[in-house]
Amino acid sequence: MFPKQIPLKLSVTGLRTAYLAGELTPKEVIAAVIARASDDENMNIWITPPSLVLIQPYLDRLSTLDPQEYPLWGIPFAIKDNIDLGGVETTAGCAEYAYTPEQHSGIVARLIEAGALPVGKSNLDQFATGLVGTRSPYGEAHNALRPELISGGSSAGSSVAVARGQAAFSLGTDTAGSGRVPAALHGLVGWKPSLGSWPVIGVVPACASLDCVTVMAHTLEDVLEVDEVARGFHENDPWSRHLPAPEEKLPLRICVPEEPLVFFGPFAELYQRAWESALERMQTLNITVETINTDLFSEAAAILYEGPWVAERWADLGSFIEANPGVAFPVTETVLRSGAAAEYDAASVFRAMHKLQSFKLEARKRLQDAVLILPTAGGTWTRDQVRADPIATNRQMGLYTNHCNLLDLCAVALPAGYADVDLPFGITLFAPAEAEGLVRAAAKLFTISLELELRGESDHVVEQ
Repeated sequence: MFPKQIPLKLSVTGLRTAYLAGELTPKEVIAAVIARASDDENMNIWITPPSLVLIQPYLDRLSTLDPQEYPLWGIPFAIKDNIDLGGVETTAGCAEYAYTPEQHSGIVARLIEAGALPVGKSNLDQFATGLVGTRSPYGEAHNALRPELISGGSSAGSSVAVARGQAAFSLGTDTAGSGRVPAALHGLVGWKPSLGSWPVIGVVPACASLDCVTVMAHTLEDVLEVDEVARGFHENDPWSRHLPAPEEKLPLRICVPEEPLVFFGPFAELYQRAWESALERMQTLNITVETINTDLFSEAAAILYEGPWVAERWADLGSFIEANPGVAFPVTETVLRSGAAAEYDAASVFRAMHKLQSFKLEARKRLQDAVLILPTAGGTWTRDQVRADPIATNRQMGLYTNHCNLLDLCAVALPAGYADVDLPFGITLFAPAEAEGLVRAAAKLFTISLELELRGESDHVVEQ
């Protein structure tokens, strides 16, 4: 008897359908996940890789649950290794920092309760400091499609795990773009909910006031399935907010930058062409496309790494770095120590807070009944290029992502075709935290448009 063929693209909806029809079992899927992880060992996807020792207790629990009543029953997922999984070491990409939590993080607990299967702890840019996936003592996470390229960070291993068929979805974190950039580089959907709508208790902080947990998967439908389980106020999380699932409503306007955008790296020209194609596709959505000045968003982004918010990272991790000099990955320690600069005194923090508050107000005005669309990234790099110039290359990756949490926006990174062979291109839709419904509806419409184009049926305006 031949073994069952497990699809390379694992999905929440696909696996659920197969389970309910009796075509697959979670045990068979997990066996494939473990085998694939072993085959890809040299890609540095995992810090704690999938194994039966880790997964078996969760598999055994499924026999006590009705698959009809548990929306994520038997669905394998990866956990970025700065998010706690009870009984499994959390390293944040630094062995000397590691600890073993007794309890699951708030988000992992909700997913497991819904029947999901945690399969391992994925590699990351150390302490979630980076957007490139190369800043890990556990090895550079290879791009799943073109190994010479970066995988994106900091949620590097999480994105590669999904792209390589080792998870149906994965958890990342996102302070400056870490749940969106790696999704874009692998043709995945990256959902960054509004700050506070998902719990962050049990997550190693990067910038605690800006951190959120994110999800990456192959489809918009899948990430929204996860959002339905993950969302909700957590009584023990000081950053939690009451932000229920929104009513979906199409925006009145799609806003795009009026100024020329910056594209970079060895594929800059190809990325620019892909962006222009995405702009053309937006014209088919039967929504007014309007150009706006986006300097405000760039100015807000600059506050993250060129202002006192870098001191928040030092506040959380500085005592560990001081007590363990030379232990952190060199470029990570350099970035973290920048937060200890004397210029970042209390007065500078309040000046930046007041400036940012005015930016938030202006952003809400500009995005009233609208979504902003930008490239998720303006290019990418080879791993060799990032190694040669780790600071500048990393900074470029965040050009169109860094503003998001500072301005209290929600976002979804969507595939938007390919810039070249095995070189996905992606866009991101942004809206104010209270307007997630606009992002969801617009994302669904854009996804339908892309699917029609791929099927050769895009010669008409997409019906809303």
